[in-house]
Amino acid sequence: MATVIPAIPTAALAVAGSADSFPVRRVYCVGRNYAEHAKEMGFTGREDPFFFNKPADALLNVADGQTGVMPYPPRTSNLHYEIELVVALDKGGRDLSPEQAEKCVWGYAVGLDMTRRDLQGEAKKLGRPWEVGKAFDHSAPVGPLYPRERVGTLQAGAITLSVNGAVQQSSDLSKMIWSVAESLAYLSTLFELKAGDIIFTGTPEGVGPVVPGDLMVGAVAGLGELHVQVGAPAA
Repeated sequence: MATVIPAIPTAALAVAGSADSFPVRRVYCVGRNYAEHAKEMGFTGREDPFFFNKPADALLNVADGQTGVMPYPPRTSNLHYEIELVVALDKGGRDLSPEQAEKCVWGYAVGLDMTRRDLQGEAKKLGRPWEVGKAFDHSAPVGPLYPRERVGTLQAGAITLSVNGAVQQSSDLSKMIWSVAESLAYLSTLFELKAGDIIFTGTPEGVGPVVPGDLMVGAVAGLGELHVQVGAPAA
């Protein structure tokens, strides 16, 4: 069947040490999944996990050894970084147990959930959705995926982010309020998870602003580094 416009390419992520790529279906994000970050955003306690989405074409695929460049987005003067572990699924289902959900994980990557904090804050005040703050173009830089069979199941390990050489975020995956398996299991009660889905699993404390020219270097133990520079505003 012919398409009335050219077919849209499928978003994909690089695979570490391989010429293969990982096609992406949906991008889910877990909100406030580290206690100290929840506190800095004005919340406390272990609430049920909640989720928001980014479009797959918001991904900025950063290959091994490369520095990605994300244009400074429009309509904001307060662009924030949030370093996160990203999980990629090769299978899914509904109403999964944590044990079943963990078996759906194909691999992991380092990611940044970039946020127009001023627009997100205004949306919160007005009781509106977060898309303008979270789902803009190039808002999801991600490094290459590492297969779980190669790096094991990640439940602990350092997660850090530096800006222009100064460490701004430093924590451990073990400090997630909801583990990867628990978050996936809960998410599967809301949506049918499928192969090609990726999940940003939340950020630790220390989020803050960046401006054009700043270089962000994120890392998760065992997954290398993600280098992203903030570019000039898009034309």
